[in-house]
Amino acid sequence: MPNEPLVTIAINNYNYGRFLGAAIDSALQQTYPHIEVIVVDDGSTDNSREVIAEYGDKILPILQENGGQASAFNSGFEASRGEIICLLDADDLFVPTKVAEVVEALQENRDRGWCFHPQQWVDAQLNPIPGGQKEVGLSAEYDFRGPLKRGKLNNYLPPSGLPATSAFCFRRSLLEKMLPMPEIPILSDNYLKFLALALTPGYVINRFLSIQRIHQNNAYTDRNDRFKTTARIEILTAYWMRHYFPEAIWTFSNNCFANGIAASWKSGGLVGDSRDWIDKYLASTPWRDRLTIYLKSVYYYLQ
Repeated sequence: MPNEPLVTIAINNYNYGRFLGAAIDSALQQTYPHIEVIVVDDGSTDNSREVIAEYGDKILPILQENGGQASAFNSGFEASRGEIICLLDADDLFVPTKVAEVVEALQENRDRGWCFHPQQWVDAQLNPIPGGQKEVGLSAEYDFRGPLKRGKLNNYLPPSGLPATSAFCFRRSLLEKMLPMPEIPILSDNYLKFLALALTPGYVINRFLSIQRIHQNNAYTDRNDRFKTTARIEILTAYWMRHYFPEAIWTFSNNCFANGIAASWKSGGLVGDSRDWIDKYLASTPWRDRLTIYLKSVYYYLQ
């Protein structure tokens, strides 16, 4: 492939030493040759840093105090040199052809700022488990900017749905608009995912190009207390998306915010300082929008 771009694989890790070596190996074993692998260890207290040391100069380690996933994203991007950046959670894996397929998809059209794909769910021992996304539909270009500006997304999603962190790949020019992101501990990958969709067209490869472990220590996926977690994530994500990109995502942010309020009702109440973030959000919201938000919160609560 002419003009093959450098691709950064940025691995974020916190106390996943038992999985980290496999994640690093999956990055280093890509069929695409022009890569750099950055591992951000976010203040682990297990054997993660010993695992990292074993790889020597095959990877670029960043060893920082614990600041949360958003902090790890920021640090990894700041150290990166790639024209394309692929994110990888330390408990997940890339299939060997992932980077090659992503590069091909993004290089076909320079306007594409992102590339996503479904992930195969496995348990901690890599045994396939039911649930998650499906390899369905054709790989295709998508442009969600119009639907997101109108606040609607579900009816426009690809058959495989939207993925989590280890299926995120971005052109550098897009990440430069979105990072650094606010370093709020529970601000999730939804911030990057929805902003990417709101800012540029992209491409969905409907094949499993990464493997997502589902286990008892997952930070978010398949949690029993998902309503409490969802409430805080949706409220914070909505606040910061609208704060930095109001023109692109105002209405969609309001809908996320309403979903966060509904989730807090379902969970039995707000967690931590969520009430403060709600007050900040509503303080900058016109009264007509506030009314719409509460009506939608009731609707989401009843679903």
